[in-house]
Formats: sequence, C-alpha cells, structure tokens
Amino acid sequence: MNAATSVAAPARASGLAVVLAIAAVYLIWGSTYLAIRFALEGGLPPRLMAGGRFLVAGGLLYAVLRLRGVPAPTRAQWRNLAVMGALLLGLGNGLVCIAEQSVSSGLAAVAVASSALWMGVFAAMRGERPGRTEWIGLACGFAGVLWLNAGGALRGSPVGLVALFVATIAWAFGSIWSRGRDLPSPFMGAAAQMLCGGALLLGAGFALGERMHAMPTLQGLLAVGYLASFGSIVAFSAYIWLLHHVRPVLAGSYAYVNPAIAVVLGAWLAGERFGGGELAAMAVILCSVVAITLAKARPRTAAGRGR
Repeated sequence: MNAATSVAAPARASGLAVVLAIAAVYLIWGSTYLAIRFALEGGLPPRLMAGGRFLVAGGLLYAVLRLRGVPAPTRAQWRNLAVMGALLLGLGNGLVCIAEQSVSSGLAAVAVASSALWMGVFAAMRGERPGRTEWIGLACGFAGVLWLNAGGALRGSPVGLVALFVATIAWAFGSIWSRGRDLPSPFMGAAAQMLCGGALLLGAGFALGERMHAMPTLQGLLAVGYLASFGSIVAFSAYIWLLHHVRPVLAGSYAYVNPAIAVVLGAWLAGERFGGGELAAMAVILCSVVAITLAKARPRTAAGRGR
C-alpha cells in the first residue's frame, strides 16, 4: 500500500534487519492473495471480509499510535486519506477480493503488479515524462496484459477481468494522486486509510446485500486474522521501515517478487495451474515492471522525477 512517503536518505541498518524486513514484505504480501482466496472459500463475503480486515487492523494501529503520542490527522488530512482509502483499499483491494471469486490468486497478483504500468501513464499525464526504458517497459507490459487476457484465463471470467482492471486503475491513480498531498506521518496515514477504506467496504457490502448466512469455517477465520495482522500491520510496517533504511528501488521490488510468490503458493497449496502461454504472458508483465522500476531508480536531470 502506498502512503506517499518520501525519504531523503536511507539510514544505516544491520544487514540482518534488512534481510528480515525484505523477507517479510516478499513472503507475507506475496501470500495475501492466497489468504484472500482461503477467506472467500471459508464462507466470508468479499466486501465484508476486506472491510472487517482493514477496520480491525487500522483500529489497532491507530490506537497504538495515539497511545504513543502520534498526532491524529487534521480535518484536511482526513479528507485526503478518505480519498486514498477509497481508491487504494475500497476499489483496489476490494475489487481484487471480488475477482478472486472466479480468478486464481496467482493471476490476481500479476494483475496488481501491472498497476505499475498505469502509474507510469498517470505520472506522464501529470508532466513526469517517462524515459526511453520506461516507455519500452510500458509498451511491453500492456502487450503482456493483452496476451494474458487473450490466453483465456481471464476471458472466461468477465466479472473477474473487469474487477481486476478497475482495481489496478484505482490503485495506480490513487498512488499518483497522493503525491504532494497534505498527509500525516506514514504509519498514521496507513491506519487512517485502513479505517476509511474498511468503513467504505463494509458499507458497500451491506448496501449490496452481502450477509453472513452461516458461521465461517476455521480456515476462513484464520485467513482473515492472517490478513489483518500479518498482511496489514506486520508487512506494511516492514515496508515503511525499509523505505527509511534502503534504496527505494529495493523497497519497491516487492511489486515483481510478490506475483512470483503468489503463483508458486497458489500452485503448491491450492492446486492452481497455468498453461505455457499464461506463464509467458506473466513473465512479460513482470519483466516490464522490473524495467520500469529500475528506470525510475536512475537519477534524472529533468525536473519531473519518479517518486
């Protein structure tokens, strides 16, 4: 999740701490896609599940921060955080949960990784002109997305396809929109976004008729607990810590590592299978994301830079 955090220079940190933080972001965030699938299979409606997860995680984090003396967001900051919560969590994460009712967790992870392509487009619309390598990465990435859809894995699920498409657009637009906004400290911003996004998802779920008709399975409850504690708090805290201690390109490398982990875990634990064409399309998308990430890491002389 993007908290629009800018860091002047990484602080020194022990090698072991960096390795543990990177492992947490890679493994935990990579496993959340499968955890979402397990939660849905456990009898939890998608919007109520996601909304409950974010409300619990955001409420706990917000309470801890306030007890430690962190200032609450101002009214203006709450407005910005509400927009970000709606875009990143309400639409971004919420629609991924809806898509995973008919799309494998591995494909959902790859689709989310492609949001880096849309971020490049929205950044260009704001005047941040992409370099040559970024343009090549964008073109190849979109070709990979079309290839993946043409392969049939998403074509057979029109609802899942539309949900993933809107989710990636919302996440990318929200990430770019957040730049330069008046926001609180990163952890407080994350907590407030989760509260806003969680409330929106719960409200939408109840308004659209989602109900708990039976007690969820133990697997479903454990999956939601994992998503709230490890996915929303532990991994995000590790990511924020990395932003302050390593180069941004290393902290942001989760974008192309998470999908690979999600595909492996889906095949191992959930029996998800992919054809050769689908795997090749995924490889094209992920290579494009790598190219864009590395290109953004290079210093530029122009005024418009990546984050």
